Amino acid sequence: MALPTSDSNPEPAPFRSSEEPKTRHFDDRETFIRQAFAQNPRVGYELLFRRYYQPLYSHATRLVYSPDVADDIVSEVFLNFWQKESYTNVTTSYRLYLFMSVRYAAFAHLRREFKHESLDILEAQQAALDTPSAEKIILYDELYLSIDQAIKSLPPQNQRVFMLSRFDGKSHAEIARLLSISPKTVEVHIHKALRLLRTIIAEL
Repeated sequence: MALPTSDSNPEPAPFRSSEEPKTRHFDDRETFIRQAFAQNPRVGYELLFRRYYQPLYSHATRLVYSPDVADDIVSEVFLNFWQKESYTNVTTSYRLYLFMSVRYAAFAHLRREFKHESLDILEAQQAALDTPSAEKIILYDELYLSIDQAIKSLPPQNQRVFMLSRFDGKSHAEIARLLSISPKTVEVHIHKALRLLRTIIAEL
């Protein structure tokens, strides 16, 4: 996604944690970004993107098991944050808002993929503006925990095939060559993993 550039403004210090914030406290760097938005929204947006894209991308990848989907989710969250001028009405920390938006969008993607339901990014971001209910937080946590446990419960070869397909983005033919198995066997492994995930999500 194209970003506005600014050589005259310092970059924020590297942000290493990929975990969600547990409070709404604004640290010094968050305050700096908010001040940048107040003075020049394009510069504020650039600083926000530089600070949060990578941890959000890493977080989304763990949730949806697909780097491409994770990139799409995070990029669209940032795009809508800019287009809707969300920086003017987010009362929580930007970090909390962005992580919640990504979580809602990842959850929506999983439900859409396995249950054919839809919730677009704008709905996800609007939901993130509201204080999440305890029920929703529990539901999301249960979903991600269940998916993670389900994948880890797969037989080793089945798990390898699924991760190569969803996490590394390899085609059936590439996986077959890499693991010295037939493309049909790859298809069977992926079908088994997806069937298990559909069963889990259908119960939520």
